[in-house]
Amino acid sequence: MKRVIALVLTMALSGAMLVGCQSTPAPAASQAASQAASSEAAKPVEITVVTSYGGDDGNRANYESAYKAYETATGNTVKDASGTSNEEWKSKIMADFETGAEPDVLFYFNGVDANKLVQGGKVVSIDEIRKTYPDYASNMRDDLLGASPADGKNYSVPVNGYWEGLFINKKVLKDCGVEVPGADYTWDQFLKDCETIKSKGITPIACSLQEVPHYWFEYCVFNHGTLATHTKLPASSTDEIGKVWTDGLNDIKTLYTKGYFPKNTTTATDAETFQLMADDKAAFAIDGSWKIGWFQENAKSIDDFTVTYVPGENGRKSTDIIGGLSMGYYITQKAWSDPAKQKACVDFVKAMTTDEVVSTFGATAVTALKNGTAAKSDTDSLEKAAMAMTKGATGIAPATQDGLIQTARTALFADIKNIATGKTTAEKAIDACLAIKS
Repeated sequence: MKRVIALVLTMALSGAMLVGCQSTPAPAASQAASQAASSEAAKPVEITVVTSYGGDDGNRANYESAYKAYETATGNTVKDASGTSNEEWKSKIMADFETGAEPDVLFYFNGVDANKLVQGGKVVSIDEIRKTYPDYASNMRDDLLGASPADGKNYSVPVNGYWEGLFINKKVLKDCGVEVPGADYTWDQFLKDCETIKSKGITPIACSLQEVPHYWFEYCVFNHGTLATHTKLPASSTDEIGKVWTDGLNDIKTLYTKGYFPKNTTTATDAETFQLMADDKAAFAIDGSWKIGWFQENAKSIDDFTVTYVPGENGRKSTDIIGGLSMGYYITQKAWSDPAKQKACVDFVKAMTTDEVVSTFGATAVTALKNGTAAKSDTDSLEKAAMAMTKGATGIAPATQDGLIQTARTALFADIKNIATGKTTAEKAIDACLAIKS
């Protein structure tokens, strides 16, 4: 930006010399102001950054290491305000934007969740940033960045994509006399194994229906649909897609009724129920690629755990997985309009999305990097299993929940425990969700 200003000033002065008898030096006050602005822009600044790498996120350490390296290299300071990615976190972010308290850089979803930010002009497009910084996100494939559904433009730069899979405590399975499932694992086999595990006094499935029911929602719905239909939203509970959702939600009710979830699944937190996996008190859990870091930090032995495909049912192959590139770094319009912060934010996003940094964030091959991720020399058995799973995937579908507006999704997920306990029906929950328009 300083180069552009300097060029404009030079051209202006040259023009004055050509059309005038002699050049007139700029007033001392203007020179002082220009020098002060230049000095201010060069000073180290503090930028506020909000990400989902909060709480017990497995990539928290990787995120901290990367942004501290940025601080060391630039002299700038990062005011980190990260939290755990859930509906409350999303609501707080939107509230901050509405009150003018938004961060300078935001790591957030790039689907309909961000529509308000895009439509409200709250975030800056990558094309706009490249007008001043041509090499911004130059190591990424533009077609994989995750264009906004609001206008088709790219706004966020992804760190890494995600997949959702079935995490398994192999020690629990061995103690229960159950074989570790493979790529051809079916839903019927899964139910049979859950019954065996339950008979041994162990919780088959670690899940909080109170706080994080959406992974089971995704795959149970997927099991009644196809790759082509998974991202389609129903118009009502009675149409073709509505019936798919109804069947999926009723599968969750069946799992609850059979006693395969923790006894406190309707009141416990995700952290409480997931701890059952580390304590060898639960066998299965569905979660995302980011959870690998959690196992690496909490498992007594990482070799006791693996990850594979979620069991399939009906027309869905177990090797068809849910995944994609759903989140990335945004630079807010508020920061872009501040000359002192603009370059600092650009440098931050570039530092957080280098090939090397992206390669540290989980064992997933789903990235937007032109060169792909760099192999690690110390890849553990869980990471190897994850890479084998993504490599063997026969198809990948984005999460259908990303097509719902936040308030509708929140209402649906809040009702899943009520469906499970019989307080409402799947049909009523779906129709109530779809009735929410803003």
